[in-house]
Amino acid sequence: MKITPHINKLVVLHDTNGNQEQGSKDLLGLVICNEPFASFIQSCLRDTGAGRSRAVLAIPQKWAVSDFTGGTDVVQYTEAIPVAGFIGNNSWIDISDGRFVTEVDNRLIFETLTESKADIVVVNVVAHLRASYEKVLTTSRNDLVGFRLFYEDATQPAPFPDDWPHHLFIRADAVNKLSTQGSLPLNFSKFIQLCYSKSLVVQSIEMGGTALDLATAGGVRDLVQKRLASIDSSSHNSAGPQDVFIANSARLFGKTLLGRGVNIGENAIIAGPVIIGNGVNIGKDAVVRASVIGPGVSVGAGELIENSVLTQKTRQVDIRSSSRNLSHNNFRQFPKFSYAGWLKRLIDIVIAVIVLALFAPVIPIIMLAIKLTSPGPVFFMDMRQGLYGRAFNCLKFRTMKVGAERMQDRLRCLNQADGPQFTITDDPRVSAVGRFLRETYLDEIPQFINVLLGQMSVVGPRPSPEAENILCPFWRDARLSVRPGMTGLWQVCRTRQSMRDFQEWIHYDVKYVRDLSLKLDLWICWKTARKVAKKFFEQF
Repeated sequence: MKITPHINKLVVLHDTNGNQEQGSKDLLGLVICNEPFASFIQSCLRDTGAGRSRAVLAIPQKWAVSDFTGGTDVVQYTEAIPVAGFIGNNSWIDISDGRFVTEVDNRLIFETLTESKADIVVVNVVAHLRASYEKVLTTSRNDLVGFRLFYEDATQPAPFPDDWPHHLFIRADAVNKLSTQGSLPLNFSKFIQLCYSKSLVVQSIEMGGTALDLATAGGVRDLVQKRLASIDSSSHNSAGPQDVFIANSARLFGKTLLGRGVNIGENAIIAGPVIIGNGVNIGKDAVVRASVIGPGVSVGAGELIENSVLTQKTRQVDIRSSSRNLSHNNFRQFPKFSYAGWLKRLIDIVIAVIVLALFAPVIPIIMLAIKLTSPGPVFFMDMRQGLYGRAFNCLKFRTMKVGAERMQDRLRCLNQADGPQFTITDDPRVSAVGRFLRETYLDEIPQFINVLLGQMSVVGPRPSPEAENILCPFWRDARLSVRPGMTGLWQVCRTRQSMRDFQEWIHYDVKYVRDLSLKLDLWICWKTARKVAKKFFEQF
């Protein structure tokens, strides 16, 4: 059993400006050091990264925080990152860059830290390793090879970044070696040099997820639109009635956070998610929708502010979001209380148990026949993609000779299939016992174990590897919406006509997912049973 690492979190806000005046007025400083932005932004920063028992915010000392009421443990620093309070026996400390709010899979972080042998793990969050992110593969001549879709967030090795990463995970004992008077260097390059001077192992990776940049108007706006609705707060959570004037004819909809001294004029419309800073004046008939209004800004009468960030320094920055939502689900979703939602799975379990029990006396005989007639393992396992693209080992009795994969390359010119499959008459790779097992379908009995484990179904699309699924995204997304089956609509309806088999494969897989029902499954099972019985008796 894997032990979940204990992680404490230090969110560091880095001062990237050259003097105090600029440092106190940039967008990041504004949202961190002014209410009602501060409480909201800090709650998002606390949630970023992996689970932890403690979260502390480190802010440059020169940033003005006189009206700071964020409710977070805060330390202010000058020339070094303060880590004195984190030196102890905890597993890890996560030093994250407070400029970014990231969303990553906690399980992926825990697995990475548990398996890593490094003392320091540098993590940058990137979109192209996210689940549901699709890559188009081409040759050097831009010829299409295929499509690849990640079904789970992934990680990959990466070069060291020039500046602080989104997350820097340091083992507790390494913190003790690195810290000088309870502090770490502010410069990332110096930090890495210090790690090497202490003979510590540093690993750099990229991890699938999202990162919103709070130093840009687009990042702030996108965070507000995405997360504000989930924050449990009233419309006037940071200002009492005596601080806010809202005309009787004004209308507020959705989630809004209002600062002190806000004035909302007649017939004005505020449509959340919206955050409005201290001292803001919203004119008559103005409309503010899905926006962030900085302190002291005045919105003119009849003005429309939509999907925007307004501050005193700049008006209406980054009007429209260019970001693309990559977390959409392309798979068909079935109601929970439906045949496809639960009854089909229950029937699969019952059938798998019955079949495995009935064939229990036969299985040892088949295993012995395979072992005595050809060298190699009894079972053949091949990686296939199942429900939602989850990979699993598809089990079958081995029917081919050892080294069949190498023989396939030499025989490819004889391939009779028009799609990604490989099929030839009297395949020389098949053993004598294997040919009998294939003709009687006995080689597929072990797949009932896959059915019992929930990796397959009795009826569904043929289980295919990723190499086949990349050829047609529409077909792939449809067929991976359900568990692959031991038999299916294509298997009982295919005509095997030359140059049409792959087209029929796509057609019948998509049709099955579209028309999935108990009646259709029973019809497929009946057609399969007749076909299996006929093929079995033809062998004698």
